[in-house]
Amino acid sequence: MSTAGGMFVDEVRIFVQAGAGGNGAVAFRREKYIPMGGPAGGDGGRGGDVVAVVDPGLSTLLDFRHQRHYRAEAGRPGEGSNRHGRDGADVIIRVPPGTLIYREDESGSSELLADLTRPGQRVVIARGGQGGRGNARFASSVHRAPRIAERGSPGEAFWVRLELNLLADVGLVGYPNVGKSTLISRVSAARPKIADYPFTTLVPNLGMVGAWGEGFVIADVPGLIEGAHAGAGLGDQFLRHLKRTRLLVHLLDVSPLARDPGEAYAAIRRELAAFSADLAARPELVALNKIDLPEAAARADAFEAAHPELAGRCFRISALSGEGVDSLMWEVRRQLDRLPPPPAPEPVPRVVLPAAGYRIVPDPEGGVRLEGDVAARAQRVLWGNPEAERYFLEYLRRRRVPEALQRAGVPEGSAVRVGEGIFRWRDGGLVEDNENA
Repeated sequence: MSTAGGMFVDEVRIFVQAGAGGNGAVAFRREKYIPMGGPAGGDGGRGGDVVAVVDPGLSTLLDFRHQRHYRAEAGRPGEGSNRHGRDGADVIIRVPPGTLIYREDESGSSELLADLTRPGQRVVIARGGQGGRGNARFASSVHRAPRIAERGSPGEAFWVRLELNLLADVGLVGYPNVGKSTLISRVSAARPKIADYPFTTLVPNLGMVGAWGEGFVIADVPGLIEGAHAGAGLGDQFLRHLKRTRLLVHLLDVSPLARDPGEAYAAIRRELAAFSADLAARPELVALNKIDLPEAAARADAFEAAHPELAGRCFRISALSGEGVDSLMWEVRRQLDRLPPPPAPEPVPRVVLPAAGYRIVPDPEGGVRLEGDVAARAQRVLWGNPEAERYFLEYLRRRRVPEALQRAGVPEGSAVRVGEGIFRWRDGGLVEDNENA
């Protein structure tokens, strides 16, 4: 959502890509009088992360409309003489307080990665790949001169959705032109556009209120209409800015030419309930505005008589003249003093693999495929290097993959794919497949 002028943006999609790890090196010491020294290939550097940081000086996601792709630097490859490659630089994404970050997948579903509210709060969105090990790491009493190294693993890459929910203690709700902008301009330093026609306010406005005890933040949410929860008048996008509020102040216009206050109150309550049962259950005060106009008192009397459940929670005010505003604000302060903050949404936990760390799944091309940590390890194999492939095959055996294939009832002769590699399941064991060559 953005204004006509493009100044306020509260939802964007961006692509993040962490850096790949650098490849390990295959090298040997070259020393005088020693024609072939020991292995000396260094490890590759780690790929950079994509990191989100809360910047309290920001209040919109506008900058992300101009740049949609964020890529961290890859790690540098290892070198001879056991020199490790340099780690890739992180990419820092600065977001305003109240930003939620969702990871989106190809099916269109999403999972919450982070809910960022505190200034300076940091979270890694996409992690960089690990650097590959150089051949010096593969030396043993059996393999004294290994000619194998690992590739760096790729960094995470996916689309994320950034959603801004304003951080406010109090939310002003009501029909267009009932006086919300006038009220927030009276009780805070906020100066929203005010005019005598509907939908003057096209974006949420935040005001810091400090004249009634401890300061608090109040949000002037653009006027709601019937169907707002389903998107009418962009209402569904405006309503989400109330999710973090602890208290609602419902403004009603009781002037003679305004809509019946009882009908307006019922309509807005229906929209709140349709959007979120939790939001509709928030504590609420009702401000009967424009009480200084003729016949307004009689309409206020009729509303209060029809809603005895609101006794003690209705306040007659004039946002324009200031009449009754002091009493309303002191009650807001008293309510906030006893109300706990709404619970923050919890990030969805990632899928946890079984204790073995890998799983066997059917492969669309025939046979089976290994997923999980062994697949991640396979990304680091230098395929085409026979010694590296034999080393990885031995790793699969140490991980007891043949026993797992046996328990799963995989048919004899089946292809077993893991990463770019293909092996064969024969005679109760894994053997190399010619397709790797």
